[in-house]
Amino acid sequence: MHTSAPPQYSQRAPYSAPSGATVTFARAARELQLLRAEFDLAVHLGRIRTVPDEGGGGESHRVAQEEIERLRDDPGFPESLRERVRTVGTQEGAELMGVTTARFTRFARLGLVVPVTFYLNRYRAVVWLYLAEETQRFAADRNNAPLLTGRTPQGLRDQLEAGLDLRPRNWRGRHLRFLLRRTEDPWARAGATASLLDPLLVAELVPDPYERAHLNRHRPDRPALFVAESPAARITAHVMKADDPDEIDWLQAGLEQELAAARRHRPAPRPTRSLPLVQQPEAAQVTGPGPSPADPERVRRRQPLRWLGRGRLRPHRRRVPGAGKPGAGVSGVGASGEAPERRLRYNALNSPSWTTDTSIRP
Repeated sequence: MHTSAPPQYSQRAPYSAPSGATVTFARAARELQLLRAEFDLAVHLGRIRTVPDEGGGGESHRVAQEEIERLRDDPGFPESLRERVRTVGTQEGAELMGVTTARFTRFARLGLVVPVTFYLNRYRAVVWLYLAEETQRFAADRNNAPLLTGRTPQGLRDQLEAGLDLRPRNWRGRHLRFLLRRTEDPWARAGATASLLDPLLVAELVPDPYERAHLNRHRPDRPALFVAESPAARITAHVMKADDPDEIDWLQAGLEQELAAARRHRPAPRPTRSLPLVQQPEAAQVTGPGPSPADPERVRRRQPLRWLGRGRLRPHRRRVPGAGKPGAGVSGVGASGEAPERRLRYNALNSPSWTTDTSIRP
């Protein structure tokens, strides 16, 4: 978002580091007197060279101190560096070209001017931004003079009336070139290409679940600017996903090529096969003397576990008069041959809480 007043840059003392040292992006932005958005765009465009972070400090890339010194030695620093990453909207771009905003919008929809970034305004509308340097270069080209002053050719007008809008596609192509330029790892390059395709299409192109999971781990991280599943996040995801058939075919061919190179470089990791369990000997195969007498040490270890069965409800056998006397029949069966009545004996210790009797008595 642009404001009328120019941004205020804090004046800090230059940071001196030993030769070969690297700094984080935040520190490099302060040393180059750039806002973080301007610094990220400069890295995106290749105006600031980065090196891989071998220390694992959380960022994938850092900036070498020699690169900072090279940019600071520019005679026009820091204004020259800021001008190279300055972005303009439709109105400012039209003023730089000397045309109306409607004509500038037609140029952008036709792909004559390629956006470099975008954002959502308060109405959730996509606002495209363009490099001021590229806009001025387009206006200074003599071959574009008929487009700036004359009538738009009929063929281009027909495409505009048909709804042609190449701004999202051109931005995705520019963004993909940036992602591919910052890495040499084949899996990371494949993940960058897959990030612009529909996940269902990627699942069809990569049927192996282990390769697909490894590919998803190498997808570039999207900036968490919006709440997940919010309208703004859905609009941003729609802009970042290819929808033109020609673009989808081009990305699909690129993904297949990058996957082939990634498989040759390093196959996707797979789970190791688990070792078979050792087969225990069956009890029937064990021969020898009968069960040995109880081990006193084992009995001592099991005694503290007896309390686990104290709170259970056990069936109580009603005492039958004359049971156990000669002629009373089988133990537990009355003289008449009928089985004694079985019921559950109530005990306060068997209730949920023996201090508060809340159970139902039989």
